[in-house]
Amino acid sequence: MGYFREATGIRGPSGFSSRTTAEQVTDGIDASGRTVIITGGSSGIGAETARVMALRGAHVVIGARNLEAADAVKQNILQNTPSAKIDIIELELSSQKSVRAFADKFLAMNLPLHILINNAGVMNCPFSLSEDGIELQFATNHIGHFLLTNLLLDKIKSTAEETGIEGRIVILSSGSHMLTYREGIRFDKINDKKAYNSHSAYGQSKLANILHAKELAKHLKEEGVNVTANAVHPGQIKTNLMRHSVLFVTTMRIIFFILWKNIPQGAATSCYVALHPSAKGVSGEYFADCNIDRTTAHGRDEGLAKKLWEFSETLIK
Repeated sequence: MGYFREATGIRGPSGFSSRTTAEQVTDGIDASGRTVIITGGSSGIGAETARVMALRGAHVVIGARNLEAADAVKQNILQNTPSAKIDIIELELSSQKSVRAFADKFLAMNLPLHILINNAGVMNCPFSLSEDGIELQFATNHIGHFLLTNLLLDKIKSTAEETGIEGRIVILSSGSHMLTYREGIRFDKINDKKAYNSHSAYGQSKLANILHAKELAKHLKEEGVNVTANAVHPGQIKTNLMRHSVLFVTTMRIIFFILWKNIPQGAATSCYVALHPSAKGVSGEYFADCNIDRTTAHGRDEGLAKKLWEFSETLIK
């Protein structure tokens, strides 16, 4: 699944590799006039994605739970790109109330919406339930983004129709989708504390991201709208996301040191799928290292994707 290319830095069909940075994949691309929402844009690859999008001229809206950190990112961007347009809206993805409030505030700004990058996430957390009573990793990584995408979908569609510019939805997944539970998604045990494994639960939520993109792409194609949806594996990157897995991450870095990327490299695939002309019309795919990659059998299961969509709708209040 691309690990040889990732380890060696060999360029794929796109002309880019695991060593390519976000600035390099967007070199020469003019994103002025486009509005992009980035969840989790206050640190890590989200912050780098926001910086590069602003550098290319996009109006960036950062969704973040830590407003102080998000403002620091904004000020850093403005220091280097004084013409940048950046807004910050509070967003706690594990709270459906917060997700709805974010969507309402954004829509009230009366901005177009060309690109939605569902970047934020949590990883390998101890078992806990969100305020909506859903296992935290599944609630944050999948359900929060599922709801946010649904709330903003009409705006993305209308923007694409009015401007003629393809709308793009980018959903960050992970190669960890391979490490999910045997069934893929444990629909009947999402909140089962006794059956909970933090790594498998994270893998489950990342598999859900891939299946969400696949089913969403199917819906968009059936509607005939000018909007694409794809999932992205950013690569192995040490960020704040891994704060619950220090020992695990240290071990993995020692064993697979050649696979690890820095943050500018980690943001490259998100920026590629969001902006690059070569990604035009591509939908329902899984990207790694700025190239289409292959998922597990679960990730290609159309029946599982449909079931997840229907299940997710029952969890949205």
